[in-house]
Amino acid sequence: MNHIVIMAGGIGSRFWPMSTPEYPKQFVDVLGTGKTMIQMTVERFAPLCPIENIWVVTSREYVPIVREQLPDLPSENILPEPAMRNTAPCIAYACWKIRKQDPYANVVVTPADALVLDVNEFRRVIGHALDFTVSGKRIVTVGIKPTRPETGYGYIAAGKIVEETQLMNVDSFREKPALDVAKEYLAAGNYLWNAGIFVWNIDTITESLRTYSPSLASKMDLMSESFYTAEEERTVAEIFPTCEKISIDYAVMEKADYIYTVKGDFGWSDVGTWGSLWTLLPHDADGNAVVGENVHLNDCKGCIVHAPGASSVVLQGLEDCIIVERDGRLLICKLSEEQRIKDFVK
Repeated sequence: MNHIVIMAGGIGSRFWPMSTPEYPKQFVDVLGTGKTMIQMTVERFAPLCPIENIWVVTSREYVPIVREQLPDLPSENILPEPAMRNTAPCIAYACWKIRKQDPYANVVVTPADALVLDVNEFRRVIGHALDFTVSGKRIVTVGIKPTRPETGYGYIAAGKIVEETQLMNVDSFREKPALDVAKEYLAAGNYLWNAGIFVWNIDTITESLRTYSPSLASKMDLMSESFYTAEEERTVAEIFPTCEKISIDYAVMEKADYIYTVKGDFGWSDVGTWGSLWTLLPHDADGNAVVGENVHLNDCKGCIVHAPGASSVVLQGLEDCIIVERDGRLLICKLSEEQRIKDFVK
């Protein structure tokens, strides 16, 4: 059976004031559509997996929000992390839990806070990856066809095409590049943005973690002894915070030699910054992107305005700015300085 693991523990610090530690961006209606990012994520996977096989790993503090926004999700499928330990322990927790229930599971791991514009194409690509990983020792990571020399994403260097598939071998993973390097990647044509979406069968990921991160695997073995018992919460609270803080990229992806990528061209964005959201929203004749019915712009160019709850917003003479209002918090910032927002908030 297919299972979906949604990672929903981040705090989205660069998206203040829309995203706060108490109510981060994955639980917010970013596009003004009436659906939050985590709701759209679940909806995106609905044809590929029953709701009973969707799992959300999140912070303890966010469990009530997940229950409120995903009322059809079984409560036992919400896995609270007692501490933030990066993506490898998060993913291992979910996969060991799934394995105990379904030892033949085929799994997709995805962030909760990405946007996809072409949902049908997304489902086709994920379905193709699931077909490839259902048997054998194979891990697929989704690579996004780049549209610009982006410095905010990691990259995948794609190699040879696997015969009779749409997948390619992964030659290497590259960290977020400088602009001149990003331009070289774009010109080369075989570099893809790393979307942080992974597909594997349950045997492959557990064996991979045993091989490349044995300490983490042994802790998961200890935790799993209490899964689906009255002792689970106590055991997880004791063991999980002792796991090393490590990403799945460092724990497995950059070490294993059975990593493949499938190219996605479905209007993806991790919406990590206001600038990335600006690229996804419709623009007026002056390049402004607006979320909110009561926003009035005069002589403004290249701005993003997010104020869906405001009774009235009037702006004049601003250029290439971020203007956001939520719950009495107001941000006005140059788009060119958006990487500093988390520092401003401190």
